[in-house]
Amino acid sequence: MKITTQNISKSFGPIKALDDVSFQVDHGELFGVIGPDGAGKTTAIRILCGLSKPTSGEIMVAGLDVYRNANEIKKNIGYMSQKFSLYENLTVWENIRFFAGIYGMRLKDIKLKGRHMLERLEIEHLRDKLIASLPTGWRQKLAFSIAIFHEPQIVFLDEPTSGVDPVTRKQFWEMIYETAHNGTTVFVTTHYMDEAEYCDRVTIMTDGKIIALDTPEQLKEHYNAKSMDEVFRKLARNIE
Repeated sequence: MKITTQNISKSFGPIKALDDVSFQVDHGELFGVIGPDGAGKTTAIRILCGLSKPTSGEIMVAGLDVYRNANEIKKNIGYMSQKFSLYENLTVWENIRFFAGIYGMRLKDIKLKGRHMLERLEIEHLRDKLIASLPTGWRQKLAFSIAIFHEPQIVFLDEPTSGVDPVTRKQFWEMIYETAHNGTTVFVTTHYMDEAEYCDRVTIMTDGKIIALDTPEQLKEHYNAKSMDEVFRKLARNIE
């Protein structure tokens, strides 16, 4: 298992952002977490990345305990936040060098791999452009590429397609598929129910709790639904 959690809870005063959450994610799995804003998705991803401490619960990420090995975990994962993960006042190339350097990559390797990455994304001509000047879709795709630049065991994507157009969303998911196919475990949160269809398994969260977890096909069959959006609507009615 790449991620193992048991009874995670996270409280902010009287508010429970996560309430007794448990799940496992396998090596190379494309694991989706869907739900409305405030469901607890971002809280969960920040805890798994070692950016926030849980109130209680047991958590292993890449074979490491989040309580004792938070810094070591960060070396084995990539993370793309809900908002842009890049520095807008730096150029494309400066962002690549900065983040790759944080992960301990050598300058020689950064130059070679960085050049190949820009060629693959077909943005070599934007190398010296400020991030702030790029269209939203390009910024998102670049942020994802930088998050996996150091070839992490796991990449965490927090609502990576929020605010992008349908064509860019499709292209972005093609990049995610390729990453998972190459053996990287992908943990992705989204509030787009249709994106759940792309995942190997998906968990649905509301109010800090998991209300369903299975493959999209099994969930649709179990709830006699034609889409994941319909699954969610049926579940939402049951918890009102």
